[in-house]
Amino acid sequence: MFTFIELSGFSKHRKDLLSDDEFSELQRALIANPECGSTISGTGGFRKLRWSRPGMGKSGGVRVIYYNLSTQSGRLYLALIYSKNEADNITDAQKSQLMKVSGRLK
Repeated sequence: MFTFIELSGFSKHRKDLLSDDEFSELQRALIANPECGSTISGTGGFRKLRWSRPGMGKSGGVRVIYYNLSTQSGRLYLALIYSKNEADNITDAQKSQLMKVSGRLK
């Protein structure tokens, strides 16, 4: 069993970018494979998942930044969500902030 914990950067934008059904689908994908995203260097273990939205084409996808504490803990921290056309990668300042957050989560 997994518990999803939404950090403010995620929860602030989630409803604008994903419907409830899309969010449920994302959660199911993360439960099936909690390490499916690419590890982001300089963040202490956060991952970036490229998530396509049905009927939105290539530019309609979103990026989800999350942290999987461990499979045993069953906690997935959802840190950020943004549209693909908004940004391709997170900034160095965001990476630094995520590094601090990862230290508090361990």
